[in-house]
This record gives sequence, C-alpha cells and structure tokens, in this order.
Amino acid sequence: MHTAHVLTLSCPDRTGIVHAVTGVLYEHGGNITEAAQYNDQDTDRFFMRVQFGLPKTDAEPALRQAIGALGEQLQMRWQLHAAERSMRAILMVSKLGHCLNDLLFRWRSGLLPLDIRAVVSNHRDFYQLAASYNIPFHHIPVTAETKPQAEARLLELVAQEEVELVVLARYMQVLSDETCRALEGRAINIHHSFLPSFKGAKPYHQAHERGVKIIGATAHFVTGDLDEGPIIEQDVSRVDHACDAQQLTTMGRDVESAVLARAVTWHARHRVLINGHKTVVFR
Repeated sequence: MHTAHVLTLSCPDRTGIVHAVTGVLYEHGGNITEAAQYNDQDTDRFFMRVQFGLPKTDAEPALRQAIGALGEQLQMRWQLHAAERSMRAILMVSKLGHCLNDLLFRWRSGLLPLDIRAVVSNHRDFYQLAASYNIPFHHIPVTAETKPQAEARLLELVAQEEVELVVLARYMQVLSDETCRALEGRAINIHHSFLPSFKGAKPYHQAHERGVKIIGATAHFVTGDLDEGPIIEQDVSRVDHACDAQQLTTMGRDVESAVLARAVTWHARHRVLINGHKTVVFR
C-alpha cells in the first residue's frame, strides 16, 4: 500500500536538479503522481513541488535522510509532508464574519484540508458560530495597553496546538513585528484591494463615492509591513454606476471570501512557495 507525500523545495538554479530529486525518490520506491517546477530567471532560483507515493510508511526516514544529503549538496530548502494529513490551523476574526463563516462551511463540507484547532477573536460576536462547529473559541481582548499580553496568549495557543497556519479572516488588529516574525510563512491575511487608496472601517462606501469600476481582494502572507506581504491570490469583480454602497459591500465580501479560501486551500496543500517578496503557486 502506498502512502501519499508531497515534497516542496527551492534552491539556486543549476542543471540536473530534477534528475537528482526524481532519482532519490526512485531509489526509495517513490511513485511520482504529480510534479511542477519553475525557474525564476530574476532571482536565479529553482522551485519544485512533487507529489508521490511511498510503498511503505517505514521508507520515510531513509528518504528524509537522502533528501537532507541532497539538500546540503544543492543548498536546498525543502519540506516533506504527508499529503493526507490536514494542516493544523487557527482562524482569527473580529466583527466581520463572512470569511470565517465561509471557511468553516468549506471545512465542514470536506473542501478545506485543515484541522481547525480554534477560533480566536478580540470580540465575542462569533462564539456561537464556532460552537455550532464544535470548535473552541478563545476571546482575547486587545487594547493598546494589553496588546503584548494578547499576542503572547496567541503565540501560546499556536505552540500549544502545534499550529502550522494562522488565518486572519478579517481580524482587524495589526500584529506586532515580533509576532509577524514568529508566524513568518504561516500566517495568511485577506484585505480589500483598495488599500492604500481607501482606508478605514468603510472602504466600500468610500469606493462608491469615488465611482470605482472594479472591486477586488488580495490574500497574502503576513509580514511586519502592513498588507505588503507576498501575495498568494487576488481577484476582482466589475461594478458600475448602478451599484450602491451596500451592493458593493456585498460583492466585495463575496470576493474576499473566495480569494481567502483559495489561498488557504493552496497553502494547506503545500502548493505555495515563498520567493522573496513574491510567491510561486503551483495550482
């Protein structure tokens, strides 16, 4: 019986990488079922994702050792994952629940490969929604004075639950640089694409006043630079003069939910690799 695994890697570009990687998998009985690669000529780096089956579970330790040796030779960053294991995640939200509700429904429907360990919020608005899915809800209030303690509690939960992904599903608090560094590469945020043009609590109302023709959303990794982390996914919807502010808001929230869901799904399936300030997404 084969067990499915995913190998992701990046390294300085050179000849023979694909041959070397597939050769190691072949030597350990790996049967490749999907493979994708990308050579970034701007950074001269090579990226690859390989999904494969191993004939037995006890073959993995020897394979890891072999990949490690190859990694040293090729100056390779790599990760090996069990393909069928759901990624352990925490969802964070404030007072807008459309993205949270969408993610929870997709998860319950078997469409989101996550193991959701908790919902965290600085408000109590969605504790009943979390309870309806039998997911623990943690209310962690945040004020200017308590922000360090609140973030310490969040990181404590992340460590306690061995969380691999934190999703900011319209969590309207700016994380500190220290917390962003602690969650580097494993925290995803969603925002409307009007930033920085339309800031504040009602960006769609501002957009309506300016007569925009396109609304959209961006999902990206969280960094210390607000809303400037590596972009994973974006989408837009055309609007016109007949749309009022409420219609823009409704359409915008639909786009936000869909964009965030795609970004989280791709990341959970190990299809997103960070490439400096950009990403490589093997869809």
